[in-house]
Amino acid sequence: MGGELKEKVAQGVAWSMAEKIGSMLLAMAVRLVILRLLTRDILGFMSIPSAVVTVLLVIVDSGFSQSLVRHKGPSQSDYKSVFLFNIAVSAVLYGVLVTLAPFAARWYGMPEIARIAPVFFLLLPLNALCAVQNTIFIRQFRFALLSKVTFLSSLAGGLTAIALAMAGWGIWSLVAERVIAVGMRTALLWWLSDWRPCGKCGLKPLREMAPFGCSLMVTDLISNFYNKIPQFFLGKLYSPAVLGSFDQAVKLKDMPAATGIQAVQNVTFPALAKIRDDAPRFAEGYRQVVMVVSYVMFPIMLGMSAVARDMFAVLLGEEWMPTVPYFEAVCLAGLFSPIALTAYNVLKARCKGPLIVRLEVVKKIIMTAIFAVTIPHSVMAVVWGLVAIAFCEMAVNFLATMRFTSLTFRRFVRTLLPVALVSGTMYLLVRLTAAAIPGNDLVRLLAELATGVVSYLALSALFRLEAFREVTTIVRRQLKK
Repeated sequence: MGGELKEKVAQGVAWSMAEKIGSMLLAMAVRLVILRLLTRDILGFMSIPSAVVTVLLVIVDSGFSQSLVRHKGPSQSDYKSVFLFNIAVSAVLYGVLVTLAPFAARWYGMPEIARIAPVFFLLLPLNALCAVQNTIFIRQFRFALLSKVTFLSSLAGGLTAIALAMAGWGIWSLVAERVIAVGMRTALLWWLSDWRPCGKCGLKPLREMAPFGCSLMVTDLISNFYNKIPQFFLGKLYSPAVLGSFDQAVKLKDMPAATGIQAVQNVTFPALAKIRDDAPRFAEGYRQVVMVVSYVMFPIMLGMSAVARDMFAVLLGEEWMPTVPYFEAVCLAGLFSPIALTAYNVLKARCKGPLIVRLEVVKKIIMTAIFAVTIPHSVMAVVWGLVAIAFCEMAVNFLATMRFTSLTFRRFVRTLLPVALVSGTMYLLVRLTAAAIPGNDLVRLLAELATGVVSYLALSALFRLEAFREVTTIVRRQLKK
């Protein structure tokens, strides 16, 4: 990308990664405590409302936040119109969800859904209240501030959840974690932001942003819904304990995967949007993001898959060992998802909304076929289906970006292949270490982790990977500040 923009992106990614890693470690600590204290059934009960919120948050925003990020100079009227729209939609959805919760509880045979609905679904209006402030800070590249806000909010929610779980509050500890974290984040963003909903508003700003925003909403809504299809169907077809095992395998995989994905997405979309008219810089910026993302995420996802059995044995105990096969396989999906999302950011920055919708239709046809085969078969089949879906999404998104950038397929493969080979070698060395050390699970886990870190860095330096040089340069630059 070069120059001042590249410096902003590097600094933004560093801050965003620091916050995401800190939040991930905190979330993982909370998750481990909760998994120790709660049953798989309770975690299964929670997965359905969580999936619903994930899907409907897309409707609350309707793509207008990303439209504001992409906008060259949004006015006060633009911000206020989006703010009021978000509040109105979230209030309507909240009422609908609370009304329908008893019917969903009877359908799934989970009365807990109806009990927690009035409190848990407050996540929708709480998120709507701070969407504009968050967008303004993103436009200003104030990722250090957003990082601190997110970390403090996660800390408050996590500590509350641990205290309530230890006190025997069961599923309410999970509800409190989410609501308190989002509520505190909303309060902090309002306190720190100078923006307030004043001045004129109307439908004109929404109509102007609607073509792009609604296209993104449709694609994100379809994407989020399809990502949660396993939870919706497995909750009906299998026991809550099985659903809890599957859901936690996916969530534990998503913690590091989402850390890298969200950190890069938050920074690269506004950055790429700024240089979308400079074709050479745009293509090189796209390639560098793919390179750095793969260098960070490939060893993490393969490493977690390699150490899964000992990690679960040490941290969670015998109760959660049935989750290990799901976790080992689903981690492989994390190899493809970050690359797919990077390509998706390119499409958002360069193309018009209708093309994104058409691509989503193609991907969802593929996903529908895979789910139709795997869901009735077994939970393990669904897990491998998720891996296949992640690969297909990456392939479709990248092929679509070739119309809008000069990054060729050959250059793309040459960027990823060295990282993939080094990561694969690290994976084999970790598995060989596990086979060579019988006995104590903790000792074996520590040996596997040491082997993975040392071998990956050593091989990167030995073969002089471009990604290794780029990442170390970014790290040194940030340490000097």
